Amino acid sequence: MNSISEKEKKLFEALDKLKNLEKIKPDKTLELENLENQKNQLEIEKKEIEDRYNLLKQENESLKHKFDDFKKREIEERKKEDQFSQKIDELNQETDSLMDEIDKWQM
Repeated sequence: MNSISEKEKKLFEALDKLKNLEKIKPDKTLELENLENQKNQLEIEKKEIEDRYNLLKQENESLKHKFDDFKKREIEERKKEDQFSQKIDELNQETDSLMDEIDKWQM
C-alpha cells in the first residue's frame, strides 16, 4: 500500500511541476522572443560593422598605395633636384674656370 501512495504522491508532485512549467512558459516565451529579437538586431549590427570594416580596410589599402606612389615621386623629384644642383655646380665651376682663363688672356 505504501508504494501506491508514494507513487500517487510522486505523480501529484510531477503534475504540480508541470502546472508550474505551464505558468512559467508564457513568461519564458516572451523572454525567448526578446532574446531572439536582440540576437537578430546584434547580427544586423555585426554585419553593418563588418561591412564598414571591410570598406575601411579597402580604403586603407588604397591610401597606402597612393602614399607609396607619392613617396616614389618625391624620391624621383629629389633625384632630379640633386642632378640639377650638380649640373649647376658643374656649370659654375666651368664658368669660374672660363673666367680665370679670360682673366689670364686679358693680362
